[in-house]
Amino acid sequence: MTRPGTLALVTTAALLLLIVPAAAQAQSVPSASPAAHPPGTSTVSAVFTMTDNATANSVLAYRIAPGGSLVSYGSFPTHGTGLGASLADQGSLALTADHQWLLVVDAGSDQVSVFHVNAPGLSLPLLTYTDRVASGGVLPVSIAIHGSLVYVLNAGNSTTAGDIAGFTLSSTGRLAALPGSSLPLSTSTPTGPAQISFNPAGTVLAVTEKTTSIIDTYTVARTGFASGPTSTASNGSVPYGFAFSSNGHLVVSDAGPGALSSYGISSTGALTVISGTVSDNQSAPCWVAFAEGGRYAYTTNAHSDSISTYLVGQNGSLVLQAAIGATTGSAPTDVAVTSGSHYFLTYDAGAGEIDVYALGSSGSLTEVSSTYGLPSTAEGLVAF
Repeated sequence: MTRPGTLALVTTAALLLLIVPAAAQAQSVPSASPAAHPPGTSTVSAVFTMTDNATANSVLAYRIAPGGSLVSYGSFPTHGTGLGASLADQGSLALTADHQWLLVVDAGSDQVSVFHVNAPGLSLPLLTYTDRVASGGVLPVSIAIHGSLVYVLNAGNSTTAGDIAGFTLSSTGRLAALPGSSLPLSTSTPTGPAQISFNPAGTVLAVTEKTTSIIDTYTVARTGFASGPTSTASNGSVPYGFAFSSNGHLVVSDAGPGALSSYGISSTGALTVISGTVSDNQSAPCWVAFAEGGRYAYTTNAHSDSISTYLVGQNGSLVLQAAIGATTGSAPTDVAVTSGSHYFLTYDAGAGEIDVYALGSSGSLTEVSSTYGLPSTAEGLVAF
């Protein structure tokens, strides 16, 4: 397909951005409680990204129309500020499992904002802003959610160490910090952390560190408090984005060698390599998503403008199915998969576009639409 003119490719330096200035933290912002979902209704497919604007951050919302095209549903201010540059992360926006709440990092103001996702048929906008709180550290880049428990990954900077910080999310969309829940990363020096996520059971948190090539794990008690970290050398260099399969296997992108690795993870957070550094023969695979119930894993190759497809065994083993499962616009970064694995989406940072692909039963990807004109600072992608 013919595409409009694109921006220059995202450079390796931008992808591996590590140190940025931090802004002062802000207090929680009061607002009205959101309208609840009426009984028996559910939201239809939607897609969210953010502007990451350094003056005023906003969420950009879309509905997925029949056939896979995106329909804009407006821009929604977070009331915080973005960074205005790549966060070099995965998970800067996160949805709760029931798709009723959207959480967004405000990396420039060291905050996290919360929105209610409104049900169809209500005379309301798609999103209702409900809260904004300090992230518990400097430069939040990724959010993990399990039930009402939230953990934020703060990258830190040259003077403030990175950390993880815990919160609870109320039924009215308010975040409350868990006192004493802040925990360090593997070292107090800059680590370039990329992502935080819970395992499916919510008993372990994982964090990838690009600079140190370390994967941190934390065990999570029923009280919501985490312990750790246990820091393990990544099988491949520059561990970046990752995803957990439904049965708890961890698949991590190795951006350095251009590969994926898979791990088993115990209840204590110990990692065991299952498939180590399975090359996709592309450059800079950084973001990972599952489809078809975890049967297929996909990674976007930021320097090859492509998506690679892997077949995932029941034991977590990886086999490269297609080095180039699909081509993309310039510098594909963030990825998302809709509920039911109907569509796979990429945000192409170098082109300011979102591409939508239909997912085939054998893991195939067929491009069905592209949406252009996103701001050059746009960051993150989630969908349901």
